[in-house]
Amino acid sequence: MSQPISATIRDPAEILEPSRSPAGQTPTVQSLLFALPKGRLAHDSLTFLERAGLSVPTDTASRKLVLPAADGSIGFVMAKPRDVPTYVEHGAADLGICGLDVVRETDRAVYEPLLLPFGHCRLCLAGPTDRSPAQVDETVDLPELGSTAASSSPEMTGTPLRYMSQPRIATEFPRLTRQFFTDRGVNAEIIALGGSVELGPILGLADLIVDIVKTGETLRLNGLVEIRTILQSQAVLLVNRTSYQLKATAINRIIERMRRLTT
Repeated sequence: MSQPISATIRDPAEILEPSRSPAGQTPTVQSLLFALPKGRLAHDSLTFLERAGLSVPTDTASRKLVLPAADGSIGFVMAKPRDVPTYVEHGAADLGICGLDVVRETDRAVYEPLLLPFGHCRLCLAGPTDRSPAQVDETVDLPELGSTAASSSPEMTGTPLRYMSQPRIATEFPRLTRQFFTDRGVNAEIIALGGSVELGPILGLADLIVDIVKTGETLRLNGLVEIRTILQSQAVLLVNRTSYQLKATAINRIIERMRRLTT
């Protein structure tokens, strides 16, 4: 299970010293390696790190998957979002950034020292507006997974979830979806898809979906409405457990720089 760092941040005013590797070269073994998610979070992650005073790659349009920072002090691995926690857990990368939804779904053993102020979205249960197949019954519902915020999404009317007979749920998040329904005593059939889960109800493959929602526009265009927020998500910093012990000074300096932008 992922867990927060409990150690005290060291030398918060101290500046991270670069490894002095020439720009454009692959970082040395002693350098820190940072795993970043390709796609929608990549630009925001690099912008945030640059604001925090870290050197970032200059050739972000490159097709290379391992990029050195401009000053050679840090290496950056551009990975699929779901692979970031895996790289960090196994020590292939010292640090990483990805969505909290991915961290909870993959359930990797990494430290989570800091939530970051971007990448905000929510993991939601949704269904067709015309059939209204499910209703959230607050008398039996449990707190949202990993969230303290109450859902502001509109609720649907119809059969309460606990009375549904093995509903079929299409999702890219089978672990979190199964946990959500199991906690509510619903024997749901989970159908794992790699994307475009909105097609599930349209094609009769599934009764409901669990998917990431930002604006809700994709749901509306496909005749779906949010039923319940399962998880409030945003970007999160990850740290490898062993790296934190062996490279604590350098990592703590980075954490403190990033923390200043979140308070």
